[in-house]
This record gives sequence, structure tokens and C-alpha cells, in this order.
Amino acid sequence: MTRYIFVTGGVLSSLGKGIAAASLGSLLQQRGFSLKIRKLDPYLNCDPGTMSPYQHGEVYVTEDGIEADLDLGHYERFTGIHASRSDTITSGRIYLNVIERERRGDYLGTTVQVVPHITDEVKKFILAESEDVDFVICEIGGTVGADIEILPFVEAIRQLRNDLGRDRTLYIHLTYLPYIATAGELKTKPTQRSVKDLLSHGIQPDILLCRTSEDIGDEEKRKISLFCNIAPDAVIIAPDVASIYEVPLNFHAEALDDKICKHFGLSSKDPDLHAWKGFTGKLQNPTFDVTIAVIGKYAGFLDAYKSLNEAFIHAGVVNHTQVNLKWINAEEITPHSLETLLEGTHGILVPGGFGERGIEGKILASQFAREREIPYFGICLGLQMSIIDIARHCLGLKDASSSEFGPCRHPVVGLMTEWNKDGTLEHRTKNTDMGGSMRLGAYPCTLLPGSKVASIYNGTEISERHRHRYEINTTYKNDLEQAGVVFSGMSPDGKLPEIIELAYHPWFIAVQFHPEYKSQPLNPHPLFVSFVEASLKHSRLI
Repeated sequence: MTRYIFVTGGVLSSLGKGIAAASLGSLLQQRGFSLKIRKLDPYLNCDPGTMSPYQHGEVYVTEDGIEADLDLGHYERFTGIHASRSDTITSGRIYLNVIERERRGDYLGTTVQVVPHITDEVKKFILAESEDVDFVICEIGGTVGADIEILPFVEAIRQLRNDLGRDRTLYIHLTYLPYIATAGELKTKPTQRSVKDLLSHGIQPDILLCRTSEDIGDEEKRKISLFCNIAPDAVIIAPDVASIYEVPLNFHAEALDDKICKHFGLSSKDPDLHAWKGFTGKLQNPTFDVTIAVIGKYAGFLDAYKSLNEAFIHAGVVNHTQVNLKWINAEEITPHSLETLLEGTHGILVPGGFGERGIEGKILASQFAREREIPYFGICLGLQMSIIDIARHCLGLKDASSSEFGPCRHPVVGLMTEWNKDGTLEHRTKNTDMGGSMRLGAYPCTLLPGSKVASIYNGTEISERHRHRYEINTTYKNDLEQAGVVFSGMSPDGKLPEIIELAYHPWFIAVQFHPEYKSQPLNPHPLFVSFVEASLKHSRLI
């Protein structure tokens, strides 16, 4: 019998519902239960794929090629369970599904309304493909009492309590306890107000998670319990922590997993948290430190690179190293500022991205790393920029570029659909179709035996997740190989370059895919582990 846990949030956004849901999932998993974690986002976009990273943060990609909210990355990292298209939906997709059914006549002429048609579609999503697991944890995006778009989701989960019963449903509400320094006390009124907002929609939370920066005593817990109509032991304190990976340990110390099992009348073994404790212990006590420059377009908004940041944390722990990321805006890099901006860095990474802004800075960063023998890691666009760098500065093709940025004489990177039968690229204008086709999700890759990446992966057959439109133009493959480029990873049919490395460089690897999506704290990605190790070695040479 599947049980359903609904996680809502109040007071304000960015409290960490995704981390809370992921941490709870990890604890239940360690107790021996099977589960799925799902995200319901209230915005009207069909998915976050065309949304600005400044508004939405990173777009996470699942194995089956769905562009999703970054919280799905947290779910995967904390549980190791691959998310899929059945684990994420938005209000836009819900409304589109209902409208398409109405256009087909599926509703037989009835008046289509939010209740029951929209709410039924939400419930259908929550209940789908869940019969084979013990728990489904559903995070409801948005803020109760603040976002009007959230209301159909709240109404749907209210109905599910009636449909399934209390013994199969549980409501967790995440709130905030602000500390007023001038008064020297925590204030519970925002939490009280948030619970009343939820009650006004027919939902009484079973458990409260209270985010706070300060210690909270029994008196505050009793006060919250009294005014929120909830048992004192159901008030769980969620203090600020140095690392998100401490959250499962804190939740267990507060007996959150015990209370959930008690609510559902379940008995289970105690969770085995030795691996989590070992990881957080190493994270808090590094032996070495290293500085890696990340050359990106969104250097001022780090949520745009959430999985990248976490992958460095995972790799740092394996290397007993504190990885200090130096975020550099690619637009600030010029031939004159380059050396100053990159001073003191032991490795350089150019991440993925779209659009022309900042590309010249990324190309310069690749050239700098290549010529100075600094470890270089290119991801997606970072691969394409390194190919342009090598074409321009090693092959003498001064006009080498990508067709993404407009017509050019030597399009060493371009859309597959632009390629002529002889392998050359047609000169086309920029692609303006924001919903255009991309390679999304997991694709296989065959590694060259004896290559550096084959050694890093300890094998020659891998699968990695993609999110891009443009590919390396293989018309230039032979010339690039003459310049020292090793095409060490190719699609199984040999047509699409996936990985390059430089034969003469200590560590220069660039990949077409996004390895950061698959890195987990207890299973770090080998490319990041190797890159941090190489950067650490370089730090000892300078």
C-alpha cells in the first residue's frame, strides 16, 4: 500500500522544501522503504526549459530527457533514484492537458472548471505509477498564502486526504521563524499566520518544519503547538546548517522519520546513516584546498549552476579537499584582464550555456589553460569553445566559430540539421526557435581504449545526460587531430564527438554532455574527482 507525503511551504520562498523532501526521502530509504519524489510547480510554463536561469535557476535534465526544476537534482543526489517524466509537472502542463482533452471532446460538452477538472488532473499525476513503492513524497512548489497559482494543487491534495484517508496521507508544512536581533527573540507569528492560511484551504498540517537561524526552546515549541493546533513533538526544528548534507542527520536527530512511521503505523529498522556521517565529517575537515575558476554567464546567480557546485563538493570530499570556486563573469575576460582574473587559480572550468554573450571570454579561458598547462574542464558549450580556440589558434582558422552565433567562414560547431551531405555546414541565420529540438537526456558513448577518459571511467562504455543543440562539425576532425586533439569519446555509430582531450596536456578534457547531473555525494562523478585531483597537483607545482 502506497502512502503519500505532501510537502508545502509558507511565509516566504527559498526555505528549502526540495532539500527537506530529499532528506526525508533519504531517511525513509535508509529505513528500507521504497519511494518516489515528485515536484508540482505552480508556474504556467510547460517546463523550465525556456526560462531564464536568473528567474528559475538551473534546468535539471532527467535520464529520459525531461527539462525539470533543480529540486529534482536534490532528489536524485540524496536518494540515488533516477527521476523521470512522471516525477515533474507544472500548472502549464496541467492546464494544457485539460484544454487538449476539452478540444477533443473528452468532457462530452460539460463545463470545464478548475474543480473538478484541473484538480482531477493533478490527482491523476500524483497517483500515477506509484503502486510499486511504499511512499510518494510530493513537493508543492510556491508559497501558501502568497501565490495564487498554487491553489489548485492545494485543493487537489486536500481532496486526496478524503479519497485515501488519513492512514495513507500526511501533510508536512515548512515555515520560517525569524529572529529579531533588536528584541533578542524568535517570532512565531509568521508560522502561525502561514498555518492559518493553509487551514483556510482545508488542510491541517500533521508536522511542521520550522526553519530558523537560532536555537529554539521548549517554550517556543509549546507556543507553536498551541496556536497551530499541532502536537508539540510534531514541531520539528530545521536549523541553518553549513552544508545541506547535514539536513538528513538533523531530521533524524529530531525524530522526524520516527514520527512519520508512527503516523502510518509502520515499524522499521533504524536508518543506517554511517555513510552520511562519514561524508559530512570529511566535508567539514578537509586536508587540502584548491581554487578553480568557473567562467560563466551567470556568475552572479549561483543557482544557475546548482548541480555543478554540488559535484565539486562531492569530488572535493573524495580528494579530502576544500574546493574554492572562483566565479568569473565571462564578459569581463579580455586579453588584458585575463591573467589578473585567473591569478591564483589551479584549474579552469567552462560550463554549459546558450547564446553569444561572453563567448570570447570563454574562448580566451580555454586558450589560457591550454597554453599554460592548467587543468581545463569544458562542459557542453565549454567543449565547443575549446574547439573554436584550437581551430583559431592552432589551425590558423581565424574566423572559426559556431553557427549558433551567426554565419561564419569556418563553422567548426553547428546544428546537425545544417550539415550538407558532404559534411559541410550550410550558412544559416541564428536559430530563434526557443522550443527547437535538442539532444536531451541520456545517450551512450564509446570511449577510446587507452585514453585518459577511459582510465578515469575505468571502462569504454558510458551513458551521460545531454542538453544542447549544437555539435562539433566532423569536417574538421582530421585537422583537429593533427593539432593534438584526441576524440576520446564518440557516439556508438562514430558520427558525433562526445569527448575530446589533448594528448600533450596534463589534463585538458571537454565533454558534450553534463556530467554534473549524475554526481551524488556518496557516488561522485569520476570526471569531477579526476579534475579536482589534477587541479590539486597543479597547485603544488606553482
